[in-house]
Amino acid sequence: MSAHYFNPQEMINKTIIFDERPAASVASSFHVAYGIDKNFLFGCGVSITSVLLHNNDVSFVFHVFIDDIPEADIQRLAQLAKSYRTCIQIHLVNCERLKALPTTKNWSIAMYFRFVIADYFIDQQDKILYLDADIACQGNLKPLITMDLANNVAAVVTERDANWWSLRGQSLQCNELEKGYFNSGVLLINTLAWAQESVSAKAMSMLADKAIVSRFTYMDQDILNLILLGKVKFIDAKYNTQFSLNYELKKSFVCPINDETVLIHYVGPTKPWHYWAGYPSAQPFIKAKEASPWKNEPLMRPVNSNYARYCAKHNFKQNKPINGIMNYIYYFYLKIINRN
Repeated sequence: MSAHYFNPQEMINKTIIFDERPAASVASSFHVAYGIDKNFLFGCGVSITSVLLHNNDVSFVFHVFIDDIPEADIQRLAQLAKSYRTCIQIHLVNCERLKALPTTKNWSIAMYFRFVIADYFIDQQDKILYLDADIACQGNLKPLITMDLANNVAAVVTERDANWWSLRGQSLQCNELEKGYFNSGVLLINTLAWAQESVSAKAMSMLADKAIVSRFTYMDQDILNLILLGKVKFIDAKYNTQFSLNYELKKSFVCPINDETVLIHYVGPTKPWHYWAGYPSAQPFIKAKEASPWKNEPLMRPVNSNYARYCAKHNFKQNKPINGIMNYIYYFYLKIINRN
């Protein structure tokens, strides 16, 4: 097997383990991993809870790869492990090798943790499930756990539709993507194939090439689509049903979430942990929150002008005009003070 590009001994400063599993279930445990910064801790904790709620006959080990974590959230994760008799491991990531990588307004270097994660499990687990923290589970994961990946590097779900795949293919100068462009928020990873394809090494090489990077819009996702072309297994959309809560602002839309949906991926800037996301479509997250150590945590208020603007729009949509006016005032206030 190929060597790790990201060596775990170098990349992980410290691991904190809370293991409350019954001894009999340890050997059969399935590993699920998240790569986040502290802004997504709330979502991550509730996401883990949602998986546990809907898969109580499965033994899990949850891995949270993060660069910094408040003590209060460490204690909440410990409580979560104890309450559900599961195992949660917190891996504090050394970001020194990642600091030079390109980031965007919406995505920090934590988006590259999925490469660290996949390399971490080489020689440890044959298969792992990577999930973004803005995902809520409302169904059975056993079909994924038992899925045969054959020689594929990962099982993935496409993003949007064929027109979108074509547009991404044009942007990335890769016509083959017209056959399918995937969302990287759910990755069932074959660690042996990942190592054999040297995915992380190829990704970091591409990120060092400014000409290639200039074509990217979704850094980690675009890279993975190019590297894994023809090496992924496309699976049912129910395992990564992508929905933006900002669609709720439209006069009409078709909500893709239904009873068959297993993993709901709340893409876009408005997340279900935002107080202005009070729609039935956010309820799977809210129900899991109520069953988690974050149950008494208030939903998040807008912390920047972008969020304040969306908050105001949703307030008006929800027939809360006074709140909407106040948040528009807050939006303009934040714009002014950030300009000075």
